[in-house]
Amino acid sequence: MANYRRGRINDEMLKEIAMILREVKDPRVQKAFVSVTAAEVTPDLKYAKIYYSFLQGDDPKEVAKGLKTASGYIRSQIARRMNLRITPELTFIQDNSIKHGAHIATLLEGITFTDDEDETSENGDGQ
Repeated sequence: MANYRRGRINDEMLKEIAMILREVKDPRVQKAFVSVTAAEVTPDLKYAKIYYSFLQGDDPKEVAKGLKTASGYIRSQIARRMNLRITPELTFIQDNSIKHGAHIATLLEGITFTDDEDETSENGDGQ
């Protein structure tokens, strides 16, 4: 039962933080077009890991600093919007899965396939 509740809290936190990030006035966060990919709350609801990705071209260290600076504001907004006894402390972690997936997609597009039937008929092994 607790895992079900935690899953709902994770989903709701993901939605709320995505909306709150639009309101953050820090230029390091606004210019980077940060998007939240996942939220993971600990079982005791005291800590939350927020996974994010951002548009290419921005300095990852500056975006991380901007998010760390804005974490107090984000946490206060979470406390107002969500009905939780304890508002978790937020830790932002860069998620490279989107960039990694795009890299794999380009690798897969570069693969050329050969026809195995042509090779077997040239060797005389055709069955």
